[in-house]
Amino acid sequence: MYGLRKMLSGLRYSAARGETGPVRELLVTGRAFAAMALSSAIFMILLGLAAMLYQHSSAVPSVSMRGFAASVSSGLFGNMLEMEMPAFASSLPSDSLTGKEISVFLMRSLTDINPANPRSLLASELPGMPQSDAFLIRKGIGTDTAVGPQDHSPIFEPAPEPKTPSGSNGEDDGSGNETDQPDGNGGEDVGSKDPKPDGGQPAEGKKLAFIYHSHNRESWYPELEPGTKDPSSSTTNITLVGKRLATKLEEHGIGSVLSETDYPTAIQDYRWELSYKYSMKTVKEALAASNDLTYFFDLHRDSQKRKYTTVDIGGKSYAQVYFIIGHRNPNWKENEAFATKIHDALEKEYPGISRGIWGKTAATGNAEYNQSLASESVLIEVGGVDNTLEESYRTADALAEVIASIHWKERQAEEASGKEVKQ
Repeated sequence: MYGLRKMLSGLRYSAARGETGPVRELLVTGRAFAAMALSSAIFMILLGLAAMLYQHSSAVPSVSMRGFAASVSSGLFGNMLEMEMPAFASSLPSDSLTGKEISVFLMRSLTDINPANPRSLLASELPGMPQSDAFLIRKGIGTDTAVGPQDHSPIFEPAPEPKTPSGSNGEDDGSGNETDQPDGNGGEDVGSKDPKPDGGQPAEGKKLAFIYHSHNRESWYPELEPGTKDPSSSTTNITLVGKRLATKLEEHGIGSVLSETDYPTAIQDYRWELSYKYSMKTVKEALAASNDLTYFFDLHRDSQKRKYTTVDIGGKSYAQVYFIIGHRNPNWKENEAFATKIHDALEKEYPGISRGIWGKTAATGNAEYNQSLASESVLIEVGGVDNTLEESYRTADALAEVIASIHWKERQAEEASGKEVKQ
């Protein structure tokens, strides 16, 4: 402090004597130094913010370019390509990029707050409240980007007596096919007595698809007694849809194995939050028993309401599907590529039935979902709590159709290239 006072006194003395040259030189030098210091500080702050944003964007695709692209129309990107490539002509309809889409993207990028979800304002402050249950990776036709899949734990009230499932007992389900009921055996081969594969061989010998249910008791309110609070059942549940899918895959020539393990009774001291630990053991046992298994489908029933999980196609109502990809799996992009094949095929054949591909991180869920065990593994949410078994069966039929189509097209391509093919 004494030195600073002495320097200031000297400056005042020099100024009083009219010696302005050294003073001006010193002031100019000081301003330059201050400007350089401020510029350096601003640069370092911006560099740090950029590094943080990059790290965050790499970890959470919802705020990356992929997540942003999922929120806008394909026509917009077609128009962008036309601007750079005159020979390219996009036939896709273009929607203008709204201010709302831009502002939501920027808000979520900078703050992790989703304006469409008020809970996100408190999520970072209240333990146990996730910021977002899922983020959109690839949207479907008519997908509401603000409404993603939900997963609610069961209430564990006494299991209600189910009603006769809609479309059961061999009755027509409205899609022209008779329904099937499981026989209660877990991990069984599901074979059709008179398969009618589309462009492939009958389902004989090799089993390629494994279908299981981490939350096997998920049911639907319309299939249970009125007044039921917990949409869960030990008998009328998502395993019926799993068997339907397995049976239809067999009819299309895709050998299938179905697990109907009832984890609440099979596991001592069962805990719902450990469901994926239990089902991982099921998948590993299936892999150990067969080297042929290629496709793995963990079927669930979502917890969203009917208006978010139902679509009318050709005068018939279908349960919509969400594809869930876990980002704790280091190879999640391979699983996403597999889900994208199914999603795109559904969009072509059954427009609107897919509500898109959604991702989850370790901060918002299991985030692995056994998908690290196989690249062609995906979790599929079929319908919601207010859908019917009949609607879910229709969707299972659609899934079997497009999955089989993908398989046989890839097999034909492999045969043409001379590669070893899946049977």
